Amino acid sequence: MKIKQIMKILEAEAIGAQHDNRDIKTGCGSDLMSDVLVFTRPGSVLLTGLTSRQVIYTASTAGVEAICFVRGKTPPKETVELAKEKKIALMTTNFPMFESCGRLYNKGLIGCSEPAGVSEK
Repeated sequence: MKIKQIMKILEAEAIGAQHDNRDIKTGCGSDLMSDVLVFTRPGSVLLTGLTSRQVIYTASTAGVEAICFVRGKTPPKETVELAKEKKIALMTTNFPMFESCGRLYNKGLIGCSEPAGVSEK
């Protein structure tokens, strides 16, 4: 699923530089960065309510391609700058995390625990 599609499904707005043509393979929703490191696969979108620089460092380590901040949250300037440096696309949606994850899953984006190659709905 392309970032542009994710943005449309979540009615999200881009934050900073965007990379709309990236292909996102899986999704993860978490505010626990330790869980992101353990359970997220490279090429994922991370949905989170956290906006600190630590989210960018964790996402970069885990190979996350994009982050969507839920509940209308927007990160501070230093977080946006670090994401730009690490080439991680950022967006924000007004939907809560549960609904955001459900919307993406319903449109065919698989979770990180599902086997690769599961066909989209």
